[in-house]
Amino acid sequence: MELKNRLSVIIPVYNEGETIKAVIERVQARPETGEIIIVEDASTDNTKESLKDFEGQPNIKIFYQECNKGKGAAVTRGIAEATKDFIIIQDADFEYTPEDWPAVIAPLAEGKADVVYGSRFMGTPGMARYFRHEMGNKFLTFVSNLFSDIHLSDMETCYKAFRREVIQNLNLESNRFGIEVEFTAKLAKARIIRIWEVPISYNPRRYSEGKKITWKDGISALYHIVKFNVFAKRDKFYKKPWEELLGRDTR
Repeated sequence: MELKNRLSVIIPVYNEGETIKAVIERVQARPETGEIIIVEDASTDNTKESLKDFEGQPNIKIFYQECNKGKGAAVTRGIAEATKDFIIIQDADFEYTPEDWPAVIAPLAEGKADVVYGSRFMGTPGMARYFRHEMGNKFLTFVSNLFSDIHLSDMETCYKAFRREVIQNLNLESNRFGIEVEFTAKLAKARIIRIWEVPISYNPRRYSEGKKITWKDGISALYHIVKFNVFAKRDKFYKKPWEELLGRDTR
């Protein structure tokens, strides 16, 4: 199973000047990395200055948003720019470790899956987490499962890996953290997409260290679950018919 240079790594960045250099260096060191796509979302700290050391380096693409648009907009921009076989989203801090990549992308490389979710809640060791934050994530996952009719343990995970042609076939519109719900709803509704889960490690960042998710994002996630699973027009979800793209029958 050859994984070397097959991965497009999308790093959405907002106010991560303290960690972004070390994260990029860790990503660069991974043999799976084929290209790094950084989308800088109009940070107000020293993030832009930290990125200057990487400008012009081979296999690193840096895009600067003119104004802050949110994680979803940054990820969507990165997906459009990706060129390698597989795509993974990497946060610009140390909550998720690239050492887990081989397990996450293996089902893609083996032809078993089209999308893989790295689950924080499948019994892996790690630092003690915020109880309410974890229960909130599990509640949102439960509601998402109820509406999408697929059984995930961690819908909100950052580590989602995709076959490039699959994720680039989605019409994405969420600008903020609703992108996680949108991914899941649109992939699930296709009914042809093979979605896997694998356990990953997780080192939760404290709010004092810059964690950005709040209760307001939880309310927004519930809104997006209902929006994309109930009210959105499904014929607008995809660019091409899945039968044409994947060569598999959708019935």
